[in-house]
Amino acid sequence: MEKTHYATLDETLYQQTLANGLKVTMLPKAGYHKTYAVMTTNYGSIDNSFVPSGESEFTEVPAGIAHFLEHKLFEKKAGDIFEVFSRNGASANAFTSFTRTSYLFSATDHIKTNLLTLLDFVQEPYFTEASVNKEKGIIGQEIEMYEDDPNWRLFFGIIENLYPEHPLHEDIAGTVDSIAKITPEQLYAAYRTFYQPSNMNLFVVGNIDPLATLTWIEANQNGKDFPAAEPIQRRFPEEASDGSDIIPYRMTELPVKRGKSIVGIKGLAEVTADRAGLKYRTELNLLFDMLFGDSSSNYLQLYDQGIVDDSFGYELDVARTYHFATLSGDTEKPQELSDAIIGLLEKASENPDLNAGRLALVKKDALGRLLQSMNALEYIANTYSGDDFGDASLFDLVDIIDEITLTDIQTTLKQFVRSKALSVFHIQPLAADAQ
Repeated sequence: MEKTHYATLDETLYQQTLANGLKVTMLPKAGYHKTYAVMTTNYGSIDNSFVPSGESEFTEVPAGIAHFLEHKLFEKKAGDIFEVFSRNGASANAFTSFTRTSYLFSATDHIKTNLLTLLDFVQEPYFTEASVNKEKGIIGQEIEMYEDDPNWRLFFGIIENLYPEHPLHEDIAGTVDSIAKITPEQLYAAYRTFYQPSNMNLFVVGNIDPLATLTWIEANQNGKDFPAAEPIQRRFPEEASDGSDIIPYRMTELPVKRGKSIVGIKGLAEVTADRAGLKYRTELNLLFDMLFGDSSSNYLQLYDQGIVDDSFGYELDVARTYHFATLSGDTEKPQELSDAIIGLLEKASENPDLNAGRLALVKKDALGRLLQSMNALEYIANTYSGDDFGDASLFDLVDIIDEITLTDIQTTLKQFVRSKALSVFHIQPLAADAQ
């Protein structure tokens, strides 16, 4: 078992890749009563074109199948897995993102039993025609609920502008029409392809003994037969490297009291899955905090002008095959807000907020938030399992934040913020509501 000590955080990681390829990472936290475990597969909503395990040709599956599969794994012939966890004092959940699917539990006791339950239910699929058809109605209601959410519509509106061809613009849950096409055979094909142990990782953090925990996991995995691992082949539509396929502007009307405005920036450069990639993402976070954080002169000016309020903020997503940033808020003046943001972005290199003194402040703030987050077991496990930067992880962020310079920020600004990479999406109140 490999042991890595991070002196700046005073944390020690224990790692072992099992014979079947499953990567196990453990972080003991002395003094904690709770233990949190998350099992993650490198498979998400964008992975709809792939070569199924044991086959040689690409297949296309309906949008939403990764999320559908997540739901179905909790249902077994013997009953609902949530009830099993509950009987053993654990709280369980799962979530699907664009690139990952994760299954998790937290508990204060019966850790071995709950950990083995997690491994077993994720690794034992059970789908029938009847249960799949039943789930379509349940997920269909979930989809309709999201379609009524203006913030959800705003987010996917800008994503469709930035990625009109990439499956990223499709709702993670799919559509009512797409999930209606899902079959048990497709679920099994996706499961066999992406739920190989070698495409998964298990992270356990909390009041644990690493050696004893690894012994439980190894015994469980050694008692199961898995097919030989196969290379996973995924396929994505070709995108214009110069951003010429980006839709510059769209808008829609919804029954909202106030308008919503969002500006998106599509990353046109490739992000490497290593420490350099993690540093690049950190530089982007610091850059947007410098320019648009709630203590920046830009934000205060927009706030004083009545263009933004407390709803304004930015989000950044950096993952395999894509990365983008969004800046959004509720406003009476959607066009003024997007124009102001674009104006600030296009002249960001000359912005007075982009200086060494402010960088030092936002680095200090970022470091403080990171150290505070390291007390949250959920944050540690989910962040570690969800990132894709090779051997680099959140445990390297203290050193990475410390080494970033103003020159690094300026270089990243020039690389990421380009006029041709920008897009705008507005939500306006329905004409009847606006009168």
